[in-house]
Amino acid sequence: MKKWSIKNILKEIVSTLLIVFVLSLVINYIRKPDISSELPKLNMALIDGNEVSLEGKGKPTVLHFWATWCPTCKFEAPNLQGIQDEAHVITVAVNSGTDEVLKTFMQERGYTYAVVNDTQGNLAEKFNVGAFPTTFMYDSNGKLQFSEVGYSTTLGLKARLALIE
Repeated sequence: MKKWSIKNILKEIVSTLLIVFVLSLVINYIRKPDISSELPKLNMALIDGNEVSLEGKGKPTVLHFWATWCPTCKFEAPNLQGIQDEAHVITVAVNSGTDEVLKTFMQERGYTYAVVNDTQGNLAEKFNVGAFPTTFMYDSNGKLQFSEVGYSTTLGLKARLALIE
């Protein structure tokens, strides 16, 4: 019978986490949308009435698709707030209600990143998004560098941004 020591327990935890990490990478690769590697030149209306361009303004662009009805999206939302200084962050709320509903959602949580209201899911369809959350990261020249389906940590987002700057 094997005796459990702190060293053995830590080894089991680390190997389990490594397996989960590798599986999540494989699942992410399988589920990633098939889109153009070029960031389209789009101007979109934000929920605050301003307009935003997808061009990165000398910074990487993070285009994040989410929904208010998505539990994972709600859990991930603070992570996007944490990368605003490093990137041009634009989020697209899909099928999530009116601009007023989204403004209230953002204000109640203290989030200040840009939100486009995709009431009919047209933008999500244009980017071939079928699962939420989905995040696309483009370099400052508008070339797609990373796409992620599912939850992303602040550290993971910052690490990817550091690789593409």
